Parts: sequence; structure tokens; C-alpha cells
Amino acid sequence: MNGLLMARNDHENQTSDFSVKFWGVRGSIACAGPEVARYGGNTSCLEVMAGGRRLIFDGGTGLRYLGTELIKQNRGSVQEDIHIFLTHTHLDHIVGLPFFRPLFDPQETCEIWSGHLENGMDTRKAVEGLMAEPLFPIAPDYFHARVHYRDFEAGDILRPVEDVQIQTATLNHPNGAVGYRVNYQGKSIVYVTDTEHVPGQLDKNVLELIEGADIVIYDSTYTDDEYPAHAGYGHSTWQEGVRLCDAARANQLVIFHHDPAHDDDFMDEVAAAAEKSRPGTIVAKEGMVLSP
Repeated sequence: MNGLLMARNDHENQTSDFSVKFWGVRGSIACAGPEVARYGGNTSCLEVMAGGRRLIFDGGTGLRYLGTELIKQNRGSVQEDIHIFLTHTHLDHIVGLPFFRPLFDPQETCEIWSGHLENGMDTRKAVEGLMAEPLFPIAPDYFHARVHYRDFEAGDILRPVEDVQIQTATLNHPNGAVGYRVNYQGKSIVYVTDTEHVPGQLDKNVLELIEGADIVIYDSTYTDDEYPAHAGYGHSTWQEGVRLCDAARANQLVIFHHDPAHDDDFMDEVAAAAEKSRPGTIVAKEGMVLSP
């Protein structure tokens, strides 16, 4: 490894030309209380900045806080094209969409991307299903922004903004999921969550996606000891993340998608064990910013 990457806390701005900020790090369901306050209880949402362009990955409950901050920073109107890339459309990864304030601003344009859906389903239908009666009081028609739904196939290379390339790959998860690698000026940030490994077999798709990456954010819902009781749930372990990053010669592993049953004390134990196993590995916390 090339050593530790730059990490900052939630009180510092993203000053690097290429960085990722964690707005939601929890998996499956949001949780609250003093026992999860240090690592955070919001579900998956990342903000990647690349040369002043903003790319959002997943729309969990953390997306609401990101939207509020964008409105605040821009004094009521974001006035930029917003790109949201979904790993998949399970509830914990999209439930923040109806609460993302820029979607209700008629001056905004929002592109929502996904590449895992099959059998006649598409991104628009998935969002409409989220906000359908009797599950939600309003439909996506209430979005005043110009919303465009972008469907692609996992494996495609996306170029949503100038000078940024996004590689995609199929992940092993019920109903499908997509991993993303953001490449910018020779650096890379990879987001691989909601994927299940096969014990004893390193996932070829994941290995190819993370090869030589600077930052790898990996689904570490369980530990190796916990995994057998949760086989088939669609999630992996931090130890598998270590094995993958070692094999792919990736730099920094970031443990992500924390099980809601894992409180701060448990995550402290994971952090210590992971640091011992692969120095430089860190556990994602809400508000944390990393730069390659």
C-alpha cells in the first residue's frame, strides 16, 4: 500500500479536487441513538467531488442531509446538474429520494442512474413504486426539478461529466446490484456495496473493478464469524474486503454498510482488528471525507 490517504472530519470542507464524503454508512435500515452516534445511523449515501463536479452514489436516508446542505450552501437553489447513481433499488438505498430537496426545485436538473434492473423494470418504475399508494402520500409527479432516468447495463462505462469516467460491474446481490469505479486524473474511488462473496473464491467482477484502486469502499456488513448465519442475504465481510484488496493491489480499504445491530463499541473492535490485519484500513463514519 502507498500509506494512509487524507481523512478529514465532518467539520471540514471538501477542498481536494477529488474526494468522497460519507453521508450515510449504515446498511439495511436506519438506526438512531447514542450507541450509534459516533459512526452514524443513516443508510447509504456518498458524495464524490471530481474537479468541481458532484456525483452522488445511492439515495439512502443520508441523502436528505446532503440535499439540505446543498440548499444551504447555495442559498436556496443548487443550480447545477445533479447525478445520482444507484447501486440498486432496495429500500435502504433509495428511501431518501423523496426527501431530497433539490428534486422539488424547478431550476434543477437531476439524472438518476441505475443498471441492475431486469424483467421490464426500469429506474423510473422503481422510483414510482417507492412513492406509490398506499406506501407514500405523493408521487414523483410532485418533483418540480427536471428529472431524467438513465438506465444502463452493468459493465458499461459511463461519462456523465467531462473528464470523469465511471466503470460499472455486476455484483452478487438479490435482485441485482452494480459496483462503481470513479476515475479522475489518474486516481480512482471504488464503491462496492451489497454484494455477497463465495467463501474461498474471490469475486472476479470485484477484483477487476478494484484493481490498483486508491480507495475501495466495500460491503462489510458482517464478520467472517457472523457470515455463515447470514448466507444468502447478499452481503459480505470486512475480512473478504481485505482479501480482495490484497489480491487486487488496491490501496485503502474502507469498511462500509454497517449492520444495524453493530453499535459503536462493536465497530471500534472491527476498526482495531482491521487495522491489525491490513494497516490503513478504516471504518466509514458519517461526515468523513477521504481524498486519494
